[in-house]
Amino acid sequence: MLTTHHFLFTAEVVSPLELDDHSGAALRGSLFEGLWKRFCTNKASPTCAACPLHNVCPVSSLVAPLREENPRGRDIPRPYLILPPLGEARRYEPGKTLIFGLTLFGSIIQLLPYVIMARNSLEALGLGRKLPENKGRRGQFRIKSIESYHHFTGERRSIYQQGKTLVQTSLLQVTEADVEIRATSLPTEQITLNFLTPTRIIDQDQLIRRLAFRSLVLRLLERFTSLVATYGEKSTQEQQASEPDLIKLAKDITCQKDETLWKDVQSYSHRQHRLTPVSGITGQITFTGELAPFRELLAWGELIHVGRSAVKGNGWYKIVV
Repeated sequence: MLTTHHFLFTAEVVSPLELDDHSGAALRGSLFEGLWKRFCTNKASPTCAACPLHNVCPVSSLVAPLREENPRGRDIPRPYLILPPLGEARRYEPGKTLIFGLTLFGSIIQLLPYVIMARNSLEALGLGRKLPENKGRRGQFRIKSIESYHHFTGERRSIYQQGKTLVQTSLLQVTEADVEIRATSLPTEQITLNFLTPTRIIDQDQLIRRLAFRSLVLRLLERFTSLVATYGEKSTQEQQASEPDLIKLAKDITCQKDETLWKDVQSYSHRQHRLTPVSGITGQITFTGELAPFRELLAWGELIHVGRSAVKGNGWYKIVV
């Protein structure tokens, strides 16, 4: 069983702030730096992997999780993802509002207080491009509020407001039951997906520029299964048992209309000290066929995203109803 928790950050811009077309990478980098500066107790370590404290460190658990026994290597899926502001590159003048989202998966919700407590570090680091009018610094902002919200119903609850004592509020979460309800509301013969951010899918070591339904299902199953195994309660045996059947059935689903475009985007990796591609497809695509068996998996995809760089906000789609 997997649960997801969704949060909306509303900030006021303090000094001119400029974001690139896809700002998820910048937001993800600021989150890492904010947590690292606030809570890392061994800053001399070159990486989280090299630190002897990584098993008990909230920084490592949140932004650089490791598992020695992971069959695909040391890295495991990140327990969160960023929902960046949508649209083209933009400039925010002082006084304007900046809104972005954060999703936490399963058991990692216990570390939410660290994220909230790191807000001062996030604000001090700034965001976006370094601007001459800011004397070569990034744009500054102040987090005014943080809300917990339900992804499907839209209900919101305030968990932080600037200048006020933090009040303990029960968090909203999306459960398997919520996903099932969402799935039953979806059509069974034709579904349109709208990819809001670049979606980068690899199939058989090939980068996919025209999306086939089977490739989408493969990556969704892989990501969902991995998140359940790492952060869930491992009770989705029925879903896991049906994976080979879903993959086989996916071959019969056809693309009726493809209005997607390829968007070239790069982000700078401080870990690798170079630009890394986060390009992918954006726009709408419509699939037809016997879609009933896939509705629940597609509903999960709205929550967990799909493909490479999901942690940076890539692979974010909505089902058009």
